[in-house]
Amino acid sequence: MQGAQIISTGSAVPDVCINNKEISQIVETSDEWIVTRTGIEERRVLTGANKSVVDLAYYAAIKALNKIQMDPLEIDLIILATSSPNDLFGSASQVQAKIGATRAVAFDLTAACSGFVLAIVTAAQFIQNGSYKNILIIGADVLSKWTDWSDRKTCILFGDGAGAAIIQACPREDNAILGFQLNTNGEQYNELSITYREDRYSLKTFKIFQGQFQYISMNGKEVYKFAVSKVPASITKCLKALHLSMKDVDWLLLHQANTRILQAIGNRLSIDNSKIISNLSKYGNTSAASIPLALDEALKKDRIAKEDIIVISGFGAGLTWGTVVIKWKC
Repeated sequence: MQGAQIISTGSAVPDVCINNKEISQIVETSDEWIVTRTGIEERRVLTGANKSVVDLAYYAAIKALNKIQMDPLEIDLIILATSSPNDLFGSASQVQAKIGATRAVAFDLTAACSGFVLAIVTAAQFIQNGSYKNILIIGADVLSKWTDWSDRKTCILFGDGAGAAIIQACPREDNAILGFQLNTNGEQYNELSITYREDRYSLKTFKIFQGQFQYISMNGKEVYKFAVSKVPASITKCLKALHLSMKDVDWLLLHQANTRILQAIGNRLSIDNSKIISNLSKYGNTSAASIPLALDEALKKDRIAKEDIIVISGFGAGLTWGTVVIKWKC
């Protein structure tokens, strides 16, 4: 078994910023109402013709590669965690071509807000069993394209962005991906979803239905209850398996969904707020991008030191949630 560690990160957000005051001109709400209930002050949205998740993923990936001066041809595998591809057959191959990583296998991973956690775990498995040496993982979403901007319950929450990380093989004793814990409850899938609705016959002879995908639909109360109960349990279980406790944790990096959720999870784990990494106020909920985006910003600010223990947890649509524990080695 080889070890695996993150050796570089990068992130990208669109230039266009929409603050709460501007949102209040679209739907009946206010800056105070949004900040009080979500902690979000503004969000970035991708605008312009023919712009997609591929563009944001590309910029995040290039920044991660340039940071360590790695040739894209050294990448063996690309995992794009996204729920908003610009092609239902997958967008990872487009990222592969755009960055020039022509030797890499590429595929999409769809797990919404838990996507980046699952991408870390998946990449680590490929590396630790000796299949690959260098893997580029990207969390990227453009949920503005799937948002009903007349629905004030959801349009205030979501933003667009991308974050990337390069995971590399290392000696087993230097392994930094310490452990993980993953869960899914498909019985509650409809609490947060973008459903497909069949609405017409396309070929009456064979009764073939066709339709279209709807906008984001969310039951906020149920999602809150789910996150606040399940995520602390996942973290505790993962730490226990590693013979660690919350006292050993230097940083808690949660999916950036809602400030109330982050605080409630922190309280249940009895971890000081100063140890919770958050940039939610600037970007809103960017789904699979939220964790790598926050991680990259924390690293830019030199908040994370070598040998720090970071607990990372994602949670959301599916409903899927999971935890991965990392020791920072760079």
